[in-house]
Formats: sequence, structure tokens, C-alpha cells
Amino acid sequence: MSKPSRKKPEWLKVTGFSSANYSKINKILNSGGLKTVCHEANCPNRGDCFTRGTATFLILGPTCSRNCRFCDVRSGPLNPVDPTEPARLAQAAVELGLKHIVLTSVTRDDLPDGGAGQFSKTVEAIREALPKATIELLTPDFRDCPEAVDLIIKAAPEIFNHNVETVPRLYPVVRPQADYQGSLKLLQYVYENSGIRTKSGLMVGLGETRAELRQTFQEIAEHSVSMLTIGQYLAPSSDHLPVERYLHPDEFDQMAEEAKAAGIELVLSAPLVRSSYHADMAV
Repeated sequence: MSKPSRKKPEWLKVTGFSSANYSKINKILNSGGLKTVCHEANCPNRGDCFTRGTATFLILGPTCSRNCRFCDVRSGPLNPVDPTEPARLAQAAVELGLKHIVLTSVTRDDLPDGGAGQFSKTVEAIREALPKATIELLTPDFRDCPEAVDLIIKAAPEIFNHNVETVPRLYPVVRPQADYQGSLKLLQYVYENSGIRTKSGLMVGLGETRAELRQTFQEIAEHSVSMLTIGQYLAPSSDHLPVERYLHPDEFDQMAEEAKAAGIELVLSAPLVRSSYHADMAV
């Protein structure tokens, strides 16, 4: 496997992770035995988000049933569903004083409902502990299982997020166990059957063309998505897909305008933007 194509440019460098809030969040997460995608996916923004008092909780364990070549979340032995997790997470949200809570999970193809039931129970626990908080769910695709998606709809988060990740041509390389059209249909199904605002995310720098991105923006908009994040792909290691190109910040501004022109209402586009970056501000 080849290494990322070249040295990271200056605009992708991040500052060290040290602040009172960063330490406080780590302490609360560790004491509750909780995981965040910030840590598990080695997100470059975790210092910024933790300093601002936000985090994206990762439920259903730290290992995934899939092995996407862009992702730093590891595959391996899968944890049984922990019935105490929803209450522990809700308590952590109280201790952190969160007003907007983002929940995500690894993909759990081993579970009949793909983990949708645990999402639902966690939302219920948060609603009981923090009735005024808003909730965003960033979910896997649930393998085209309407019953699982209906559980998510019934949970009634303020925002439903599912990442398309890349343009359809690159799916066999980037997301070989996923389906582009299936992801679009999932987003549209949630919106049309609930009215919940839907959101998606894309990585760039994997070899896609701007024409392919414009087409993808159009298709995302046509499937009732009103919020989109666009960020630079960063290879977690030399064992992952290499970066084909680092895009300049000006290109991210241009892509934001193109996505809005396609009909997507809110677009966050910058090199270090990730799926739940500044999600509290967006809501």
C-alpha cells in the first residue's frame, strides 16, 4: 500500500490537545466507560470540540463489523449490546452540561436491527435526563432494513445524519460493503416519513472530480437532504487509502457554493470539517 501522496499543507495542521475542558471531558468519559468517535476515529478536531464542551458519543462498542479503507475505527471482535450504556451516556451528558448531543455508532451488521434499538434507548434516556437538549443521530445504513429505520424515526431526533462519504464511482474502493443509492434512499425515507431534518457528509481528496462532486451534490439535494458537511480526507495510516490530493481552502469555499446552488440549505465546507463538526452551532 502506498503512503499518502505528499506532506500535509500548512492549513491542515492542528494545535495540541490541552485545556481544562479537554481534561474534564476525558475524565467524565473514562469514569463512565464511554467512547467517542473523536478518539476512536482519531479526529483532528477533538481538541477544538472538547475545549468547546462538545463530543460525539460512540455507542455499541469501539469495533466495527465492516472494514472501510478510509476509516480509523478498527474491525474485530464485536461487543455484546450493553443495556447500561444509555443511562451511563445520559448521565455523562448531564455532567458535561450538553445542549446538543450527537450519537453515532460503529456498523453492527451482526445485530438484527443494526443497533437501532440501542440508538432508540439512548435517545429515551437522554430525553429523560435532559428534556431540553437537542439530539443528532449519525447512523450506519442498517442494511436496507425498514424496521430498524422506523425505530430511529420513532426516537424523533432533531437531526438524522448519514454520510454518503464519497462519489458513487469510488464506492468499490472506498466503501465496498456499502451502497450509494441505498444511502440516498435511507436519507430520503427518514425525511419523507418523519419530516426530521436530514444531513450527510462527504470526504474529498480521494480521486473524485469536481464534476462528480457537483452531480453528487445534486443527487443529495434531490433526496431531501438539507445539511451537508465537506472535509478533506486524511489517511489515518499507510495501511489506509492514500490521499490523492489536498484541496486548497478556496476550493472548499467553491464547493460550498456549488452545493448550495444544487439546493442544499446549510453547507459546512473546509479542510478540517467532519460530520459532527460544530453540530451544536448548526442546529
